[in-house]
Amino acid sequence: MTPRHVVTDSPIGELTIVAEGGAITALHLAGAKYRPTDAAWFGAAGDPAQEPFAAAVRQLGEYFRRERRDFDLPLAPAGDRFAQRVWALLREIPYGGTTTYGELARRLGDRNLAQAVGRANGHNPIAVVIPCHRVIGADGSLTGYAGGLERKRFLLALEEPPAETAGRLF
Repeated sequence: MTPRHVVTDSPIGELTIVAEGGAITALHLAGAKYRPTDAAWFGAAGDPAQEPFAAAVRQLGEYFRRERRDFDLPLAPAGDRFAQRVWALLREIPYGGTTTYGELARRLGDRNLAQAVGRANGHNPIAVVIPCHRVIGADGSLTGYAGGLERKRFLLALEEPPAETAGRLF
């Protein structure tokens, strides 16, 4: 199979959605830290009206309009076994919720894995849909986000219940 991609606009900038074999393999934010720079990596331009692109664009639009809390898309992120375990845990963080790198490491069985969790989180290839933005520092601070802290702040604020915005720490 050959990867294909589409680019869609969003409130956090252009999003490049990459799919192969009917599944989303990547969703990159423009200018993100670990975004591939080789244009061949993204494959040929895809048809935004075809699946899985049509569903991804529709669901992302709903998410940014606060009409969707969970994504229902076929995902196939490429990564080693450890990264796959971390990304699976990220998908369990509820909309509007957060967790810490240390808590994810604890759930993996070893609190000393927090830095490795951070690396896997930072290399999450399917931003927004696999919600790596929901991971914060142990002290509640916004820490590392490959897409930039302003985007992380935006995504967390987007998911925040309206009643809580008055007491926001960030």
